[in-house]
Amino acid sequence: MINNLARSVKELCQHDSSGHDWWHIHRVVNLAKNIGSKEGADLPIVETAALLHDLDDWKLTSNNQENLPNARALLIEYGATAELTERVITIINEVSFKGAGVDTKPTSIEAMVVQDADRLDAIGAIGIARTFAYGGYKNQPMHNPNLKPALHNSYEDYKSMRTSTINHFYEKLLLLKDRLNTKTAIELAIQRHRFMEQFLEQFYAEWNID
Repeated sequence: MINNLARSVKELCQHDSSGHDWWHIHRVVNLAKNIGSKEGADLPIVETAALLHDLDDWKLTSNNQENLPNARALLIEYGATAELTERVITIINEVSFKGAGVDTKPTSIEAMVVQDADRLDAIGAIGIARTFAYGGYKNQPMHNPNLKPALHNSYEDYKSMRTSTINHFYEKLLLLKDRLNTKTAIELAIQRHRFMEQFLEQFYAEWNID
């Protein structure tokens, strides 16, 4: 079933240009398996949820976020039981960042692992590259000094925000290191977080030349 899911997800995501392409999925799966093996998670559940975690993402589709029709349809197509389907759907629903002021603490070790893997791929060098790819995809300005970051207190405010790519570092990316769940992920995040700080230091040094 996992091999079939991987083939289908790869086909569905192969033309994505928003930073949520197949290679993002591939990295999240590998990170999740690595973290999960060290944290005692159920690895087949972790891999399944990681494969499907972006198929119904609000940033890419208008699908119902809680029902997750794309992920649910693939699970059913490839023979997942009702119990497995609901377990995976629950994990996926607990993965996304929903705003600086919104509690997104997962309720199982498997959800913690997948959330951590997804967040690790949002920071560091790859996270920076993905952030600018997504900003271009959404026609957002790279940077506007007159547009200040907002720490959103609700999921709806976060989804409807109009922001810049640089603001996104302060609204999400720089917050992620301290919102990871597992010891393994926290250790992996340290260098990635510092790299983002160094990037911003260099960005502002170049931006502010008189």
